[in-house]
Amino acid sequence: MDGDEQDDTRDAFHDLVNMAPAELDRWLDTDESRDAGHHQDGGESVGHASGRRIVEILHKNKGDLSDDDYEHMRKVVGYVRRHLAQRPSGDVEDTRWRYSLMNWGHDPLARHG
Repeated sequence: MDGDEQDDTRDAFHDLVNMAPAELDRWLDTDESRDAGHHQDGGESVGHASGRRIVEILHKNKGDLSDDDYEHMRKVVGYVRRHLAQRPSGDVEDTRWRYSLMNWGHDPLARHG
């Protein structure tokens, strides 16, 4: 991945990850967070593990980001974009759809501005 691709990936990641590291950490400690998403063999869900990785990435300086970090950021961007396109109708506040997105660092109900 060249410098421009890294910049594009980082920009998209920071546009879509709208939860602060401390906010995401608090969310990941909730039962709702642990229950959301796909669990393999009764273990941690893919999204929950991703959330922990996102917190690590958010704490890093740009120069400290590894190729693996950039790959994970690309995975996050793809996941969030796909799931936003599948928004269910009605109130989504207490839905698995929202909780799953929040595990990936995006709260669709967050206020911007």
